[in-house]
Amino acid sequence: MSQMLKTHLYDEHVKLGAKIVPFAGWDMPVQYSSVKDEVLAVRSKVGVFDVSHMGEFFVEGQDAEKFVDHLVTNDILSAPVGKAIYSPLCRENGTVIDDLIVYKLAPGRVMICVNASNIEKDFSWMKSKHHGYDCSLTNLSSIFSLLALQGPESFKILKSIIPQLPDLEYYSVFESAGGQQPIIIARTGYTGEDGFEIFGHHQTIKDMWKKLMELGVTPCGLAARDVLRLEVCYPLYGHELNDDLNPFDAGLGWTVKLNKTNFIGNLELNKKLSKHKLIKLLLDKGIPREGYPVMNSLGEKIGEVTSGTMSVVLNKGVCLARIEIDKVPTDEVFSIDIRNKLYPAQILKKPFVTGGHK
Repeated sequence: MSQMLKTHLYDEHVKLGAKIVPFAGWDMPVQYSSVKDEVLAVRSKVGVFDVSHMGEFFVEGQDAEKFVDHLVTNDILSAPVGKAIYSPLCRENGTVIDDLIVYKLAPGRVMICVNASNIEKDFSWMKSKHHGYDCSLTNLSSIFSLLALQGPESFKILKSIIPQLPDLEYYSVFESAGGQQPIIIARTGYTGEDGFEIFGHHQTIKDMWKKLMELGVTPCGLAARDVLRLEVCYPLYGHELNDDLNPFDAGLGWTVKLNKTNFIGNLELNKKLSKHKLIKLLLDKGIPREGYPVMNSLGEKIGEVTSGTMSVVLNKGVCLARIEIDKVPTDEVFSIDIRNKLYPAQILKKPFVTGGHK
């Protein structure tokens, strides 16, 4: 078994008494105090996550935007400089390799942030498609650390540390030119709250972490992060997305810009074929977990839970579930089989919790 990787903040987590677990090949903090306290800190004030396991690729040169626009399904070319764009990365058959965020830092300079478990897979795929484009593609994941500062007080806190930080629009990015080690700050996040992702070289991020701790920001682990993203119904690769699904199967049709003609998977995705529907289910009793069967009113299995948890905000079970499109019940009556007992589940159209992002 290969040795687990550690972020450059690992010792800080241990000092704070974090419980460490293996995740995507890394030793990561799963919680510090309690999941409930960490979730509520983010929803009401501010919390910070070490997400340095994520990957960072840079594309630079006159064809940078054109190349990235070819790789992903969303529209990169018409987005202005300074914008962040969420998108699936697909194969020719339309299946999802990963979901990622593209940051247009400057003309001819693009950063791509990818999921930790997919760094090598994504980079190999992109390199295989790089021929004929006048730009460089570089994997700088090993020199970057990344913090996610999330919650309604995040801008105030970050502005006190970085006075030159502008009041960015949601899904925008700012590259600081000050100091020896510039940092990249995006007003994005995975919690539904206002927040920022802060990319920088390792020592820069270690210094930032210490300042945030001195300012009383709550350190948060992977468990709180998963509850937060599920409360606002954000997908997670390996759960709502995987190698066998296309974006339509995961409710991400809005990220597929079919008016673009030159992107990988265009021909298949133009057929808009999907075999699955992703739904949101709320339970008054019982905690749904990944893999639990979803049943219709006749007691027939029609799908399964992709992610499930107890919502801290609602104090109820919540889940995302993938059901077969030809088995979607017209009566909208669902239940979840939790250890051979059926629990009624209410389908919702909107996320379980409304975040407060800008």
